[in-house]
Amino acid sequence: MGLVMESHTEKRILLVNTPQIQMFSLPGLPIVKPGDDVARLIADGLERGGLVLQPSDILVVTSKIVSKSEGRFVDLRTVTPSERARQVAAITGKEPELVEVILSESASISRMRQGTLVTRHRLGFVSANAGIDRSNVGPDGEMWVLLLPVDPDASARRLREALHTLTGVAPAIVISDTHGRPFRLGNVGVAIGAAGLPALLDLRGRDDLFHRKLMHTDIALADELAAAADLLSGQAAEGRPVTLIRGVCLPPGAPDDGRAADLNRPLDLDLFR
Repeated sequence: MGLVMESHTEKRILLVNTPQIQMFSLPGLPIVKPGDDVARLIADGLERGGLVLQPSDILVVTSKIVSKSEGRFVDLRTVTPSERARQVAAITGKEPELVEVILSESASISRMRQGTLVTRHRLGFVSANAGIDRSNVGPDGEMWVLLLPVDPDASARRLREALHTLTGVAPAIVISDTHGRPFRLGNVGVAIGAAGLPALLDLRGRDDLFHRKLMHTDIALADELAAAADLLSGQAAEGRPVTLIRGVCLPPGAPDDGRAADLNRPLDLDLFR
């Protein structure tokens, strides 16, 4: 039996041709405060990490630092709960002041029971507590809560434009949050804002391996990127809110003007609301 030997050159070529994606956490980002220039903080983090933006790069930025820079804090001590908030608080066991803020950010209540309040957010997605957070808000976090950005897609566009001004490169931006899912345990990263890429990648009409036309294949690209970045950014005390993703290959002609809002399921197609 003959033995085929691969040369070192052949091995190197094999590695070069192997599809790969790289992810980098930006080091040294400070605690963000209202009014901070997130684009400048990211540019400084890139420089500290020895990273130079490339046109096809994607930056996944946690919604928390965007919300903080936009001053989306609420002091629960300043909130006067409505009668509706008190009723919901009695059912869920949550503070009436917190429930009032949740309702103010919600279009409707999806589910509620003791310890749980799931709403359809005013931005169109369904999440627990309207995405309002207390973790990593600040040292007085028990009395303060942080709301999601007013318009995460607009925030993503502004951040992309600002980075283009600072670096000469306009990377795609995904603003991520953490959501649960109705039929699986555990939280995952999802996209609530996007710019510079198709948040929802429509592959219908393309051929599969056997030249059959794809009929129902929509890829939640921005969600997949947010979930991947979550492996680095974490959800506790990691302090890594910005992840650079490099090497994502999009199909020719893929649009670059997508929005995370494109991922929201229309009400008439939502079987579980």
